[in-house]
Amino acid sequence: MVYKTRGTCSQMIEFDITDNKVHGVKFAGGCNGNLKGIGALVEGMDVHECISRLEGIRCGFKSTSCPDQLAQALRTAIHE
Repeated sequence: MVYKTRGTCSQMIEFDITDNKVHGVKFAGGCNGNLKGIGALVEGMDVHECISRLEGIRCGFKSTSCPDQLAQALRTAIHE
């Protein structure tokens, strides 16, 4: 799935969900090293666990963050 982010430095997130597990998370834009780290940490994680851990994280004064946007993207994907 490709998800266009809102309110973050990254512009897009690409990922797959297979057997309820998150795979291949790649962010376009944003803090490259940190976002590669997030992708590595959530690789193979249960989609609901990933949402639970990441949802609501804020970046500084912003109402969202790249991890929160990943949670929103995953939520969108499982409800499609």
